[in-house]
Amino acid sequence: MTNIIIDIAIFLISAIIFFFVGFIARKKIAESKLKGAEVEAKRILESATKEAETKKKEEIFKAKEEIMNSRKELDDEIRERRSEVQLQERRILQKEENLENKMEQLEQRESALQKKDNEVEAKRTEIDNLIARETEELQKISRLSVEEAKQYLLNQVEKSIVTEKAELIKRLDEEAKEKAQKNAQEVIGYAIQKCAADHTSETTVSIVSLPNDDMKGRIIGREGRNIKTLETLTGIDLIIDDTPEAVVISGFDPLRREVAKIALEKLLDDGRIHPAKIEEMVEKAKEEVSAIIKEEGERAVMEAGVIGLHPDIVKLLGKLKYRTSYGQNVLNHSIEVSNLARIMADELGLDTKLARRAGLLHDIGKALDHDMEGTHVQIGVDILTKYKENPIVINAVEAHHGDVEPQSIEAVLVQAADAISASRPGARRETLENYIKRLQNLEGIADSFDGVEKSFAIQAGREIRVLVKPEKVSDDQMVVMSRDIAQRIENEMEYPGQIKVNVIRESRVIDYAK
Repeated sequence: MTNIIIDIAIFLISAIIFFFVGFIARKKIAESKLKGAEVEAKRILESATKEAETKKKEEIFKAKEEIMNSRKELDDEIRERRSEVQLQERRILQKEENLENKMEQLEQRESALQKKDNEVEAKRTEIDNLIARETEELQKISRLSVEEAKQYLLNQVEKSIVTEKAELIKRLDEEAKEKAQKNAQEVIGYAIQKCAADHTSETTVSIVSLPNDDMKGRIIGREGRNIKTLETLTGIDLIIDDTPEAVVISGFDPLRREVAKIALEKLLDDGRIHPAKIEEMVEKAKEEVSAIIKEEGERAVMEAGVIGLHPDIVKLLGKLKYRTSYGQNVLNHSIEVSNLARIMADELGLDTKLARRAGLLHDIGKALDHDMEGTHVQIGVDILTKYKENPIVINAVEAHHGDVEPQSIEAVLVQAADAISASRPGARRETLENYIKRLQNLEGIADSFDGVEKSFAIQAGREIRVLVKPEKVSDDQMVVMSRDIAQRIENEMEYPGQIKVNVIRESRVIDYAK
């Protein structure tokens, strides 16, 4: 037991001794590191001081250099300003000299004018005296007093004034007509220019592309039952010939053609082609076409800016997408007529809302003219009356082909807009060819007259300008020639509206001063 206590005491004493020895050693090590850190800090401080001095000297040198450069630039600018000031001074001196010269010239002119005024006044006095003496002589010769002479002159003047008044009235009337015609042409021209639209003639066939020629046999089906089913359900003709990878859908009704085309495309995508599937796809195609009709009607209403139409009328408008007139799409034609009528109404300060509404609805009857008896005009009037449309709009629809008299200017504008849209070259099938022939016939008729040098058909065949040879055709003969040309055009040609015959005769006299 005693040995254990002694061992523990020795261990504790040793631990205490080692602790103190370690503490002293760590203290010495810390002191040595502290001294080293102080030395390093002094070295860094001295180095930083030297670098700061160096940078200070560099900055001072740069500042001096910038000051020198700025001073040099300032000197250069001062020299430029001085040269500019000297140049301005020279210009001012030159202008002052010019002004002095002009003042001298004006003074000379003023003195010359004053001299002329004095001479004119003297002449005037002399003329007045001469007139007085001549008046006395005339009274003696004519044996009339001044009052009697005045009365005689007044009577003569009154007779001449009556003639001049009649001529003036006639001339003003002609000028008013020409001005009205010119203004109308400007308004219509502006409307056409602003509402320029592309035209594409609709055809009576549609083409459906096939993935391969093997599909033709599947479309025909066993003993032709598939193709017969499709033609029976859609009412169109399906033409399957040697055309590679294509089937032609033929029919005069664009609505049925569209249904057949969509149904056939769906059958090709599905891959299963048999009578039951054909019937299902035809029904789906009809539903899709009905949705397209609604969308197109809403698009037309938005594009034309017409609001407040009954939903049934909007659907009828959409149906016009699948209606053509001489190859021209009726829906696009209606939108264009609406825009043309609106532009012309705006130019004339009329009701643009009524004009655009009447223009959009003017051919609404064509959406049902295949299903109902009567003209498209009467059908359109009945439809609009049923839905309680504005009476002015109904009259414009009824009058747009001249069936009744227009009761508003907006109705007249719809007539004009309809004629413009329908008669544009390329708007309707065969119109371009007829248009070119009409121009050629017009120029041919005018060129056939003796004394005509050249003729030009302009304004889409609405006017023919005829240039005549002045040595062969006199002014009086021009009047007869224009009448004869107009009569031949009336007898030999068919044309919409009227054609203006404008005969032009020009005489030029040229001489040279040598």
